[in-house]
Amino acid sequence: MARFLDRIGLGRPELRAWAMYDWANSAFYTTIVAAVFPIYYRTVAAAGQTDAEATARYAWTTALAILIVAIVTPVLGAVADYTAIKKRLLAAFMLFGAFATAAMFQVREGDWPLALTLFLIGNVGVAGSIAFYESLLPHIAREEELDRVSSAGYAIGYLGGGTLLGLNLLMIQRPDLFGIPDMATATRLTFVSVGIWWAVFSIPLFRSVAEPPVEGAPAGALGVRSLLTGVRRLKGTLLELRRYRNAVLMLVAFLLYNDGIQTIIRMATIYGTGIGLPESAMIAALLLTQFIGVPCAVLFGMLAGRIGAKAAVFAGLCVYLAITVLGYFMTTATHFFALAVLVGMVQGGTQALSRSLFASMIPRHKSSEFFAFFGVFERYAGVLGPALFAMVIEATGSGRTAILAVAGFFISGAAVLTLVDVPSGRRDARAAEADQLRKVRGAVPEN
Repeated sequence: MARFLDRIGLGRPELRAWAMYDWANSAFYTTIVAAVFPIYYRTVAAAGQTDAEATARYAWTTALAILIVAIVTPVLGAVADYTAIKKRLLAAFMLFGAFATAAMFQVREGDWPLALTLFLIGNVGVAGSIAFYESLLPHIAREEELDRVSSAGYAIGYLGGGTLLGLNLLMIQRPDLFGIPDMATATRLTFVSVGIWWAVFSIPLFRSVAEPPVEGAPAGALGVRSLLTGVRRLKGTLLELRRYRNAVLMLVAFLLYNDGIQTIIRMATIYGTGIGLPESAMIAALLLTQFIGVPCAVLFGMLAGRIGAKAAVFAGLCVYLAITVLGYFMTTATHFFALAVLVGMVQGGTQALSRSLFASMIPRHKSSEFFAFFGVFERYAGVLGPALFAMVIEATGSGRTAILAVAGFFISGAAVLTLVDVPSGRRDARAAEADQLRKVRGAVPEN
């Protein structure tokens, strides 16, 4: 067992504890973002509204959450790098998000303002916590371990999110098995289960992963002075981004191709409904994707060890190109299941290796700042693709043409990725770390 854990990237207790946070927060994405809450919001919380009203309010809430995270996390990331409070900020975002998610139990018919407020807080909580969670990766994993550890985290996330979603769907369909009086109560209890799951399975990270030390750091308090310092540090980082050209190119490439990935995730069931596929088949396919993603994410980490993470990402993007073409010709539930298998094979691995590639090209003393940027780019990837999807449908009247247009994100993202010089990016990051160490120790006066 020890050899197996080491092979997949989880050979040390702190690595396993870190990866468990993927297991914890993935429940929010499967049950709240993807499967249960959107349907409950539309049919219960927004009862009496037109489809246009309900969808527009839901979309605006999602966009507002992205905007809040985009403004807040880079500043707090700079503070965390300066005062060594990554874990405290992770805990704060996690607790706010988990509490808001559990509080969705109170949402009943017509309570759309409460539903969207809690949904907003939950989205900010999960996105903010992940920024600080991912910033811990380069501190706990050696450079040669990054790909395997990141991939293992995604694999465990798939398993955790899929496990709770399966239990939640069983609760809704057979509430009597759980001693629950009716389907409506069971649905509201699934929100409580996500909040509890998220909080409880976060505990290993806080117990076993150490706060990365910062030489010369002041006391880890979050106040006006530290926020102002964080703003100044963030401004300095933005001004010196040209020093990290390859990390920035990686961010741009990731924004482009992840836009395609997120569009497929968000629009798959809507597209499937539009061509007449049954809802039950699509939900089953979603679960299938989750569980196929478990071994395939781990295998992607191993593949990266043989051919390199960048080459493995290219392989994943080629499969995504095939998915868009096959999606254009899809007509049956069997086709949908086949595409779900293909998505499950590459989704987690492509995203995990993107995370580890980026982690290897950033200076560790600025990991929270850079992963805040990474998180912002990752969230904005959920905006551009669906917008293009909608515009193509309006222009052509065809969902099939829209799904084919998504291929442009994979092609352009791959084109930018070819410009990323990974060894050079890693050398730049290590040189910046050496410069910072000299500054802290007084060899070079800090500006």
